[in-house]
Amino acid sequence: MKVILPIAGLAVVIGLWWLATIVFSIERYLVPSPKDVFDAYVAQQGFLLDQAGVTLLETIQGFVLALAAGVPIALLIVWSKILERMIYPLLLAVNAVPKIAIAPILVVWLGFDMLPKVIMVFLVCFFPIVISTASGMKSTPAELVELLRSMDCSRWQEFFKLRLRYAMPQVFVGMKVAISLAVIGAVIGEFVGAKAGLGYVIVQSGASADTSLAFAAMALLAVMSIVLFYGLVMLEKILLPWAEGD
Repeated sequence: MKVILPIAGLAVVIGLWWLATIVFSIERYLVPSPKDVFDAYVAQQGFLLDQAGVTLLETIQGFVLALAAGVPIALLIVWSKILERMIYPLLLAVNAVPKIAIAPILVVWLGFDMLPKVIMVFLVCFFPIVISTASGMKSTPAELVELLRSMDCSRWQEFFKLRLRYAMPQVFVGMKVAISLAVIGAVIGEFVGAKAGLGYVIVQSGASADTSLAFAAMALLAVMSIVLFYGLVMLEKILLPWAEGD
């Protein structure tokens, strides 16, 4: 049922979409039918998969970079009240800035290659990873902390043997939120300035009114997001089987 129900829901949406294009006689250049989108994908399958590979690489690189930076920053926030008061306002300020406003500046600074898109993904993913990790570490039961301290454990042992392990379910929550946003970050970067990627395909298709190709690119983005999200879900089940019932 876990597989059948999502497939059934997707079939219903596609059926309603197809019916709407027939009943309302919507022009193909406005809203293509599912068949038009499928035909566009088949006709340009190699090209679309190549562009999907570019977007996927940008997404994964930016996400891994955010994870590598976000967890240590969260550790510093929990470690020291002074650092927390110093860092939190900066995090909120950076997160409050619309990322679409930063994208053109990144293009000016870094050019049209992959790096600006990776940085954009990093900026989108960084905040949820830091906040979820810090919240998870702070939620460690006080009695467990006191028990560890009574055994003369060091502060580092407290953080890495207790707090970080206790926070892992929350860390995965942040990672799943971040990976859902990561693809969006990559596409934002590609919209503003790119020479490849699915976002670039969508912009070029829109300019030439080839909406079937644009919809095919968007469908690939949706598939990519779903695969990445459920990949993390499976990784969580493998690494944290004890958290399954939480």
